[in-house]
Amino acid sequence: MNKTLVIMAAGMGSRYGGLKQVDKVGPSGEIIMDYSIYDARRAGFNKVVFIIKEENDALFREVIGNRIAEFMDVSYVYQRIDNLPDGFTVPEGRIKPWGTAHAVMSCIGTVTDPFIVINADDFYGQQAFQRLSEWMDTADFNSRPVEYCMAGYILENTLTENGHVARGICSVGEDGILIDVNERTKIMKRNGRIQYTEDDINWIDLDGKSIVSMNCWCFPPSFLHEISVRFRGFLEANRENILKAEFFLPFVVKDMIAQGECRVRVLETGDRWFGVTYREDKDAVVRAIAQKVALGEYPANLWK
Repeated sequence: MNKTLVIMAAGMGSRYGGLKQVDKVGPSGEIIMDYSIYDARRAGFNKVVFIIKEENDALFREVIGNRIAEFMDVSYVYQRIDNLPDGFTVPEGRIKPWGTAHAVMSCIGTVTDPFIVINADDFYGQQAFQRLSEWMDTADFNSRPVEYCMAGYILENTLTENGHVARGICSVGEDGILIDVNERTKIMKRNGRIQYTEDDINWIDLDGKSIVSMNCWCFPPSFLHEISVRFRGFLEANRENILKAEFFLPFVVKDMIAQGECRVRVLETGDRWFGVTYREDKDAVVRAIAQKVALGEYPANLWK
């Protein structure tokens, strides 16, 4: 079976202050994506698709794409703000693209095999890729309801000391099947507790042991059609908030669960996340990778 890794790398990183996806963090100049691709490759993936902004094409090829092309098939797709259904136009004042589900929708026509989708600026750990790959080997993507999968992380293992993060808080049944996922866009440590807010006024406690989605999902290519169908409904439902509304992957999954159209297996991982949400995060990432290299988890030069 061909397996594709899809990497969402179109965000400029406004909180970080630059194009964080190509910042060097490894001992031989590796970027975070290098480690995700390396882990995916040794888990059996043979293709990678970068979702980028068209203006960053040359930069991505230079920084990572040309190098990875020696080891895996590489493709690029562009997330365009004007990639809209018939009858819709970009509203005046809308600047940023439409969110993670819209980004993945850019893969229509390019991704034709089962795929994992991840964020470019998150370190996921080897275990997630290995477990998802093994699940893909036995999954029945023609079943009804269709089978999907996601890597579930422990919330307290996915926080930064330098600000807030967005996570999908999951409700998981005893059978390991996802019941619900709620996107919380502002989670942080406050006074020794983990809390989130929707209005910057009221803060609500979260259990640090909660299972969260880190946008590490496994889908068959038919999922791209499901995104496209639901994007029109999203635009119609958000006409009053059209300048800020975002179309997240969990929205599509939630809707399909509610309609009885999919079952999502949650594979828990104890790996600790780290990433570069903020510029202050970089030093911690460099130290964490250096430690993993010292322990022999990664070579000092990934692609030598």
